[in-house]
Amino acid sequence: MSAFDIDNRAGRYVYWGIREHGMASAMNGMALHGGMRPYGGTFMCFTDYARPAMRLAALMKVPTVFVMTHDSIGLGEDGPTHQPVEHLAISRATPNTYVFRPADAVETAEAWELAFTSPKTPSVLALSRQNLPTVRLSHKSANLSARGAYVLAEATGKREVILIATGSEVSLAIEARDMLQEKGIGTRVVSMPCMELFAAQDERYRRSVLPAGSAVRVGIEAGIRQGWDQWLLGERARANRSAFIGMSGFGASAPAGTLFEHFGITAKAVASCAEELR
Repeated sequence: MSAFDIDNRAGRYVYWGIREHGMASAMNGMALHGGMRPYGGTFMCFTDYARPAMRLAALMKVPTVFVMTHDSIGLGEDGPTHQPVEHLAISRATPNTYVFRPADAVETAEAWELAFTSPKTPSVLALSRQNLPTVRLSHKSANLSARGAYVLAEATGKREVILIATGSEVSLAIEARDMLQEKGIGTRVVSMPCMELFAAQDERYRRSVLPAGSAVRVGIEAGIRQGWDQWLLGERARANRSAFIGMSGFGASAPAGTLFEHFGITAKAVASCAEELR
């Protein structure tokens, strides 16, 4: 696409600069006018600037699409000012908003489809900076992200652990599952790209993904815990057999890999936590 500017009125892309509130407000105006589906992109932490317009999109029931990248401490050396740790929770706390945090290119495509076919609900797509492996190796016609969460990898043998993860941490959950299965600990991995859509499913489906019982539940996300307890402590889970691997404070300035190690968001840490809770 070419840029819309003083010399090119036929352009379809606008360079807003550091003007997230103006960008998001204009997007809402375009959506209300009709005839197009606007989307805009910036760093996830800059939802702070766009939030008044994002809230109004939800209130007015216009399906504006907010593409927010650099969604965790994986941002790296720009440091804690630019690393969003609370922003997923803030967006999820907003009524009538879908917050998608896809794990790979397949889930991203599914989230994109859902965002652009939503009739009255705005969407936030939280995307990573760092490269991620493909975790959905078998992609069929069904949009699994439309259910909000689904079983990505089933336990072999008796199911003793359920790992629930979003975005870049889904691949860590897969690694942790391999470690646990090598020790004979049956482990299911649940990818949860959209909590709002999962909460909207009927109880039968939710219980098929997160069944009642004594299995350990570990949530994994490079953000704060707020909003996770409904899946870790609810849905007939046992409170003393659940944990959250994520952030409890702000980040730091260092390469992404160093930060994940420093804050204990690793496959080894997930596997150790699950073992201790058994």
